[in-house]
Amino acid sequence: MHDLLPPGMHVIPSELLDTRSDADIDIELAHPPPVVGVKNIWFFWHSGYATMHPYTQRTVRAWHRRFVKQGWTVRIIDRQPGSKSNIDQFLDVSDPELFPLAFTYETLTGAYALQHTSDLVRWPLLLRYGGVYADVGLMQIGDLDKLWNDSIANPDSPYEVLSYTSIGSDYYNLCNYFLAALPNNALFARCHSLLLALWGADGGKTSTEGMHASPLLRGAPLMGGEFTITEKDGTFIGPDEVSRILTDYIIQGQVATAVMGLVDIEDNWDGPSYCIEHFYAIDFMEGSQLINELTDWDGQKAFDLMSLSMPKEDEIESNEQEKAREIVEACLSRSFGFKLAHGLILRVYKSTLGSLWRQNPDSDIVTGTYAAWLRHGIAYWNQNMVPDRVVLPSIPPTKVGRLLENTE
Repeated sequence: MHDLLPPGMHVIPSELLDTRSDADIDIELAHPPPVVGVKNIWFFWHSGYATMHPYTQRTVRAWHRRFVKQGWTVRIIDRQPGSKSNIDQFLDVSDPELFPLAFTYETLTGAYALQHTSDLVRWPLLLRYGGVYADVGLMQIGDLDKLWNDSIANPDSPYEVLSYTSIGSDYYNLCNYFLAALPNNALFARCHSLLLALWGADGGKTSTEGMHASPLLRGAPLMGGEFTITEKDGTFIGPDEVSRILTDYIIQGQVATAVMGLVDIEDNWDGPSYCIEHFYAIDFMEGSQLINELTDWDGQKAFDLMSLSMPKEDEIESNEQEKAREIVEACLSRSFGFKLAHGLILRVYKSTLGSLWRQNPDSDIVTGTYAAWLRHGIAYWNQNMVPDRVVLPSIPPTKVGRLLENTE
């Protein structure tokens, strides 16, 4: 496949890859070693790696293949009794300073309880051990090790947090599907305190429903103001209600926005200044959603294009094949990663590339297809350059006062 290498990429030398079989790698992933440093890559799947969908297992293996020889350890945390990857092997799940009661007693409710369970392990793991937290649906493309070494791990660098951000917004934000920092990060510590306060309200919440309205979040704008939903029964949900639903769903992101926009003089915290000085922000769209942008967020179109067979030597490239080729080349050469979308977004877009790969097992690795080309590039190639940092503008604080002080 070397002749398909896009510009701006290089083949990773074999000595820097774990080239063992999938089965051998799966055994290692099932037996995580003790944590001995900060180069940790954390994932979460409630029922464990063995039960993950095959296409997300392939994604996690690709992370392992590429980064284990550079000193990283990949761990898929779960909540299975007796599992060596159970979160209770790494953190005290009964500690109220780490987890809310609903997590401790596994009483989370609602359609997205498992997603919110995974939200609740991210900051505690990073605050205790450091490293990277990523969703199992995030396909890593760019040179994570170099960017980490140049920024967070570099004592001469001002940058302390890596994540994606939506540019052009009038507030600071980050994407919780990719978070990276050293232990005890100042931003994540405050975010986690605020998230725990939301879960602890009214004697303890069991879901995120209604959290968008908490006075602790006053000033932080709601998410997704332009989206609407038409349910299967024809019920139409307008943008205002969708904003409330979406904000509850991504409450962890809303918490981050609130802390990033907070000025708490008594705590010596200036969120806007911290973001400008210490947040290495990667453009959300170019950096992690390019396939969706190039297919107008049409999941079926993305799936159909990626499922096409590539032309043989004596065949002329069709218009559809040309579009698929341009998408794969752009994604591999320009994006730092690609986030396969699931969850609430399916109520808006009905299908996504990720949901269709899930419904059609192994469709992402059919020999000779554009999906297989993309998969190969993600596992065995690397970009020559790290992504540029988004230069964040100075934005007025969304709240001035104490982090956990109501503003009613």
